[in-house]
Amino acid sequence: MEEQKGARGLPPNAYKVLAPGETYTPFVPADRAIPEVTTRSVVTGVVMAVLFTAAAAYLGLKIGQVFEAAIPIAILAVGMAGLFARRNTISENVIIQSIGSASGVVVAGMIFTLPAIFILNLELRFYQTFLASLLGGFLGILFIVPLRRYFVRDQHGYLPFPEGTAITEVLVTGEAGGEQAKVLVKAAIIGGLYDFCIATFGLWREVLSTEMIPWVGHHLDRAKLVVRINAGAAVAGLGYIIGLKYASIICAGSFVSWLVLIPAIWYFGQKIGIPIGTADIPVSAMTTEEIFSNYVRHIGIGGIAAAGMIGILKNSKIIVQAFSVGFKEIFTGKHERRSERTDKDMGMSTVVIGIIATLLAVLLFFGFGVVDSWRIAVIALVVVAVISFLFTTVAARAIAIVGVNPVSGMTLMTLILSSIILVRVGLSGAAGMVSALIIGGVVCTALSTAGAFISDLKVGYWLGSTPVSQQRWKFLGIFVSAACITGIIMLLNKVYGFTGEGALAAPQANAMAAVIKTIMAKSAAPWGLYIAGIFMALTLEMIHVPPLAFALGMYLPIELNTPILVGGIVAHIVATRSKSDEVNAKRKERGTLAASGFIAGGALMGVASALIALPGWNTALNTHLAERGIGGLLTVILFAGICFYIYHEAKKAASD
Repeated sequence: MEEQKGARGLPPNAYKVLAPGETYTPFVPADRAIPEVTTRSVVTGVVMAVLFTAAAAYLGLKIGQVFEAAIPIAILAVGMAGLFARRNTISENVIIQSIGSASGVVVAGMIFTLPAIFILNLELRFYQTFLASLLGGFLGILFIVPLRRYFVRDQHGYLPFPEGTAITEVLVTGEAGGEQAKVLVKAAIIGGLYDFCIATFGLWREVLSTEMIPWVGHHLDRAKLVVRINAGAAVAGLGYIIGLKYASIICAGSFVSWLVLIPAIWYFGQKIGIPIGTADIPVSAMTTEEIFSNYVRHIGIGGIAAAGMIGILKNSKIIVQAFSVGFKEIFTGKHERRSERTDKDMGMSTVVIGIIATLLAVLLFFGFGVVDSWRIAVIALVVVAVISFLFTTVAARAIAIVGVNPVSGMTLMTLILSSIILVRVGLSGAAGMVSALIIGGVVCTALSTAGAFISDLKVGYWLGSTPVSQQRWKFLGIFVSAACITGIIMLLNKVYGFTGEGALAAPQANAMAAVIKTIMAKSAAPWGLYIAGIFMALTLEMIHVPPLAFALGMYLPIELNTPILVGGIVAHIVATRSKSDEVNAKRKERGTLAASGFIAGGALMGVASALIALPGWNTALNTHLAERGIGGLLTVILFAGICFYIYHEAKKAASD
């Protein structure tokens, strides 16, 4: 089926590795200037940041689900174009999305850590929350700017950027219309309704599991062998965009965790009646999930940390070159000039000065506002600077590969490291816990921002935005969201609280509070498991298997990784079915539109489902059909159906 005349999409090489000498020309070419940073785009972006910060914080603390704001904001930016006499340009929509999406990253950074201060009955002041999120967000932006060209331009076609792809397709189809818009909108409606029926009405199961099969499940459970698959449309769409290569590596990591390590730990630990390591209960009393969270997941965290170190070493030349340019600009006054609008970043001297100024602000913040010892303030600064810098590449590459930032794992490691260091230098008790949690909040926000912002910059690269405009105005989004999240957390604590009957669940913060309380009391950490993960990553690097993708698979629950593999298999079939490379490319591109629609629809309806769940309406609307045998059968049939839908839609692009 041919596109309607006049409809314009991304260039054919938008998602491909470029041949030697080949260049990518974005949707808006570098020599074309259209409205980008305008009063309308900035004001709309700020309004989005305020609204989505409030919504994401409330939902995250209420039900433990932090939704990504970027895709819903992109959809709203396109939809709001009709409200004005002049339609938004696509570059204005990029700025709206970039400013507004700061809400999700700041919320993710804060609700993992700072509510734990209230949970532990410690004192938290307004300025502490505000500065922790603000300074962390600023560090995330500044650390990622020197790496933009590497991740966004040099790795073009090698890294899938699944969430960035979905945002780009939403913005392009909103601008171009035609057949592309029909494909994306139809898929968004189907995928959104599919996921909505699962979450709100319970018509079929969200997760398929071997435990559903009575006889088989019983025997597999005795050996702690469990396989699960999330049957959501959005996750399958994510897998399609990620592709078979990375999907296989991610899923292989998950299989090692769930089909090798968990059964092995159970085999040796089932006869031992005392807790092992940092766990509170013996292995013999643990479920599969408890073995995963107490032992196996820590190996994945160690692997992610080692992958970060490897990434730093691999990119050391780029990093040194970028910062050396900055220092040369500072001391010589000569600035590097970029001729093309679409390749202009903030000046490296500005970045270097910004990092130094932000780190100085972190030092003053801890020295005057958190601890009463400048020695400990300096130690806190070193922890924040080193971990934020080292794991910036982890956050960026994780988002670029799988669309998920392992920020909770990095934050957990930060809390453990900072707690042990603080105890060793003599700071423990209430003051030590507050300090460690604020350190964790700064680092968590920095990594969350860095990961999400590289995705924003990739969207801008595909569409032809000016990078320096995105970079400058991202600071405004962080500032607005930091100010909002501070008031929201304190208000929610006052109205609901985070412990006791009727309180907000705040599951991540409660988990962090439990960890830090144990660390401060016992100075215990699963170092052996972290070290095992480090050596696993080094071994994978030796055999040329991307260690971050594998470690992410080990760290994430298996039900999130298996549908990614299914989506990757569908993408592989679509891209290899024809003997013609041109036909395969057209089909893969149309399938990407359908997969992006699934992600967009799932994200939007996920917010709707969460809003319905807040007042408890989901209980009344739930049919409980999913809990019956028919629910499992429906899940198998319908999940196969949405996978076939992507394949069928992709095949319409061209025929042999």
